[in-house]
Amino acid sequence: MSDDNGTQETPAGSAPAPRPEPLRFFGTTWVDHDNGYPARRIGAAAGSLAAAVGSCLVLRFAFQGLQIADIGSFVTLLMVVMFAICSALAFRHTWEGFTKRADPDRQASLRGLLAIGFVGSLLAYFVRSLFEAPGEKLHREEYDTARKRYEKRATRRTGNPSKKRRRS
Repeated sequence: MSDDNGTQETPAGSAPAPRPEPLRFFGTTWVDHDNGYPARRIGAAAGSLAAAVGSCLVLRFAFQGLQIADIGSFVTLLMVVMFAICSALAFRHTWEGFTKRADPDRQASLRGLLAIGFVGSLLAYFVRSLFEAPGEKLHREEYDTARKRYEKRATRRTGNPSKKRRRS
């Protein structure tokens, strides 16, 4: 049906038509907002918020473990600050990832920071789900651009250009 770049197979000699790229949890329902798109958005928002709340509870248990170990308030403060900063950076990075393509090298170098700041990523996903499917704006712009290019290429001139009358 399609190759790796998401285009449909077409007869020989014609250009491949662009296909929308599926989004996680949404597939291609974001194109026409059909097939349960609103329910999926509600589910994505509720799921990411529930995951963020559950993650905060797990972090709370970890901090209680540090208090029980009596390692001192300075180390506990460092842990709180570390998770807060990493969560803020992860939120911003995830939020920016919804509007522009991420650089793979930068993504790989930030993998540890994003793992520590997972609560920020979950919250960014939650907030974005309130407005649209996360990544929908980026994918819609890319898909519309590809479709316009395809339509421009697909429109053909009529007649033989060599028989065209020249203006005197």
